[in-house]
Amino acid sequence: MNLPDLKLPHLIALLLIACSHPAAAIAADAVRPNVVLVLCDDIRWDALSCAGHPHLKTPEIDSLAAEGLYFENIFCTTSLCSPSRASILSGLYAHAHGITNNFTDYPESLASFPRQLQKSGYQTAYIGKWHMGEQNDQPRPGFDHFVTHKGQGKYFDTEFNTNGTGGKVVPGYYTTVVTDMAIEWLKQPRDQPFALMIGQKAPHSFYLPEPKHEHAFDHVEINYPHSSFQLHDKPQWIQQRLKTWHGIYGPLFDWRKDFPDTSAAGVVDFSEMVRNYWGTILSVDESVGRLKQHLKATGQFDNTVFIFMGDNGLLEGEHGMVDKRTAHEPSMRVPMIIRYPGLTPDGPQRIKGQVMTVDVAPTILDLCGAEPLPHAHGKSIQPLVAGDTDQWRTSLFYYYNYEKQFPYTPNVRALRTDRWKYIRYPHGDGSPDRHMAELYDLENDPSESVNLAQAAEHQERILGLRAELERLMKEAGIDNDTMPLDEGIGSELPDKAIR
Repeated sequence: MNLPDLKLPHLIALLLIACSHPAAAIAADAVRPNVVLVLCDDIRWDALSCAGHPHLKTPEIDSLAAEGLYFENIFCTTSLCSPSRASILSGLYAHAHGITNNFTDYPESLASFPRQLQKSGYQTAYIGKWHMGEQNDQPRPGFDHFVTHKGQGKYFDTEFNTNGTGGKVVPGYYTTVVTDMAIEWLKQPRDQPFALMIGQKAPHSFYLPEPKHEHAFDHVEINYPHSSFQLHDKPQWIQQRLKTWHGIYGPLFDWRKDFPDTSAAGVVDFSEMVRNYWGTILSVDESVGRLKQHLKATGQFDNTVFIFMGDNGLLEGEHGMVDKRTAHEPSMRVPMIIRYPGLTPDGPQRIKGQVMTVDVAPTILDLCGAEPLPHAHGKSIQPLVAGDTDQWRTSLFYYYNYEKQFPYTPNVRALRTDRWKYIRYPHGDGSPDRHMAELYDLENDPSESVNLAQAAEHQERILGLRAELERLMKEAGIDNDTMPLDEGIGSELPDKAIR
């Protein structure tokens, strides 16, 4: 057989793994690792016990981090489901892949890492929440096996369409159902390496835990974060958002029936929402455990690049906000863990360098010896893992475009360096920004509590950060930064069909 173009240490490690597993009937392709990517929807970077969460216990996911790579600083490029998922698949920012909202499907002609793997001899599958093209549940290019549903799906009894044969309600809890489907697919006999993506609905709203986890956090006292009441130095739009669909005094994804509610008692609804959000993650952890158990039982675990990650973060009351979309840390920061012994021959690591979701596709293709994606904005993390930090990025840019369907966040253009974050809010018509900018010293103020943008001593720094933001955007092909017109913060609820 023809071996892929792999580095010698990597190849030796893989051969040792293959020889050490008598159950590895995949001997002919043992040096080509399998891939399992578990993609959660709206999971915060810190919603895992290995990330230091004080209440959530996620032992199965933690064990991946204990044996592999835990990324301390990985960020999505746009904190919105469809654009971020497209960036994970393509290695591109939204302006390049064309998906800037939650209603556009992944272009059929656009390359993706599953398509590249499929062309190089992998058997590929996607099972679960796709969430690109709201009403399209048909198979997408790049996958030999494709199971999804229209829209957001439901936590219980979702109607799944398997390989385009038509929708059929599958009874049961979403997380369990897609895990059952995934394991059944993994059991199929094959003489090719495989790549499986599992799109979990959890922990996306509306948060409904399995009955066994409904009361797991009843004992935990939860209040609004302190930053909810420290808005005097923040842009005015953040205060205007407080009573909307994306504010702490709003409906809280239907956990609050009477709104806006600015009373002290209103925190009870907020607490209930957060507890249920956490509860859905407990089932995800159990799902990861079941997948690990199957791979171990079939001798494939150590020859599998197992990735656990989220598509974007989530604000849980910080700065008075819920949902995502903004450039604040809880919104743009995501969790990611990769377990693959061939990548970590010297043992587990915690990676501090700034990684982006556009790096996922190039990394997978690099590890699998497949043809790289053309024109990807991201890059393989292999050099970073090997300690080559001199050539790694020290700054990245983030952006989001105003949505008429969810008019609660302005246009956002932000730069994050290893220490500083600068956020500006362009109006969209080329006129000077009408919202106050934000500047945070992440080293001394990781919770972004003090906005330094108006401080005289930081004006020269802001000029430098803005220049770096513009440089990175041009480097990524944004010579003409087009965006919608900012029509202001709206108060009406979004249409029920798209929530």
